[in-house]
Amino acid sequence: MTGRDAGGWAGMDYRGWQDHEDVARRLDAGADPERWGVGGSRPLHRAAVFGSPEVVAELARRVADVDALEDGTTALWDAVVAGRSGNARALAATGADPAWIGPGGWTPGRLSLAGPEPGLFAPAEGLPGLTEAERAVAEEGRRLIAALGDLYYDGTGLACVAGIDAEEAIRRLEATPADDELMAGVLADPYDYDSDETLRLVGVTTVPGGCVVTQPWGYGPSMPGIHTRLSAGTVSYGLYANPKSGNQGSIHRDGVCEGWDLHPGGGPDLEDSPEEVLFSYVYCHQAVAYSLAYAGLRPTDARAVVGPPDHWIELPDRDYWAI
Repeated sequence: MTGRDAGGWAGMDYRGWQDHEDVARRLDAGADPERWGVGGSRPLHRAAVFGSPEVVAELARRVADVDALEDGTTALWDAVVAGRSGNARALAATGADPAWIGPGGWTPGRLSLAGPEPGLFAPAEGLPGLTEAERAVAEEGRRLIAALGDLYYDGTGLACVAGIDAEEAIRRLEATPADDELMAGVLADPYDYDSDETLRLVGVTTVPGGCVVTQPWGYGPSMPGIHTRLSAGTVSYGLYANPKSGNQGSIHRDGVCEGWDLHPGGGPDLEDSPEEVLFSYVYCHQAVAYSLAYAGLRPTDARAVVGPPDHWIELPDRDYWAI
């Protein structure tokens, strides 16, 4: 057998890690608890993110090292980052180490203090808690995520800009008010129009900390030419929730692009600083909140993202892909 069929896991997809009976049957029949597919993937790591606590416990009892690494992290770290508290508890109960030192010097136990269940693990005597600054990041993350609610943003483009209001953004973009009749039609069904007709139509809203430029149906606000103008003397974070390839982010500071094709809400990376690990954990799987928070914006609801905005405007006809 080859590929993902190797090791006795033929036909297993992410939903299969929820099925304890099937996983136990495969293991009893000789499935390899240490290997899933190719490239060093480990069943325990898959189950930690996608599976049930029962499956996690079953696999944890059968592996040689419950803290073995995949892509530089333990299964317990992955469960904590993914917000799978039940799986994290199951791993800890079978010997996984909450004090393992991971990216940015964080441990799974200390990182969990910034998550939705700060009491996930029993406190270890002598280990540090969160600093005041770290606690503030976690608290603001919980507030912002709750304020946005369960919003649908697939296909949305955003520019989140620090320190300027909607009126200043309009001035910098040299935009004009959008035609009311055209906007009524676009809002009724934006996909009934050719993208060339709607790409330069965006909404702008002042929020605490700055402003948001939004286009709920397209990538317009994420184009670099928008950010070079908006970010003069400040910072802007761009997001396009691409329905085909996922969330795409960018950073512009004082008119210069500092990062492109980023993955907001994707979780911490091995090379991240301690501050970046915390921020990425707090906003894991929360791309819109991540983008807003990166620019220091503190909206109290989702209106700046999904509308209606303070202003519907039309951008001048220019090449916004030119930097």
